[in-house]
Amino acid sequence: MEVTDIDSFLSYYSRVKGRTEKLFQHIPEDKVEWTYREGKFTIGDIIRHLALIERKMYAENVQQKPTLYDGCGVEYANGLTEVIQFYQDMNAESMAIFSELSNADLEKKCLTPGGIEISIWKWLRAMVEHEVHHRGQLYTYLGMLGITTPPIYGLTSEEVIANSAKE
Repeated sequence: MEVTDIDSFLSYYSRVKGRTEKLFQHIPEDKVEWTYREGKFTIGDIIRHLALIERKMYAENVQQKPTLYDGCGVEYANGLTEVIQFYQDMNAESMAIFSELSNADLEKKCLTPGGIEISIWKWLRAMVEHEVHHRGQLYTYLGMLGITTPPIYGLTSEEVIANSAKE
């Protein structure tokens, strides 16, 4: 997918973010800092990480600024309500920055934290992949806890099978 129009990209990205947020309502308050193994991201860490990487890396880099990301611990937001609000607040800041980009800006290069020059449109596309990757982790974590999660596009795998044509 090539990103050539910032407005259509931001509309698409808002829907991607909405699907991630939909999952948050299934997180029990007492599990927000749960992890499957010590030293690994907690559920809260994943949400804070998504918020902070978007704002402190992607949004900074597209402005030709260095990455400011320095972790995603509870010092940024603690408790489910606060973590979700933090995610929303960081996204609002990021979207304000992204909405200042012109279509011509999408062809400019920015510098990643790894020192690689990349077209801004490709960096924005990588941001979407990053969001989806961590959303998948949230689904896995909640599944490990035995929590029923919503289907991402309206049907479960079992429902797709039931609705499929038989050979």
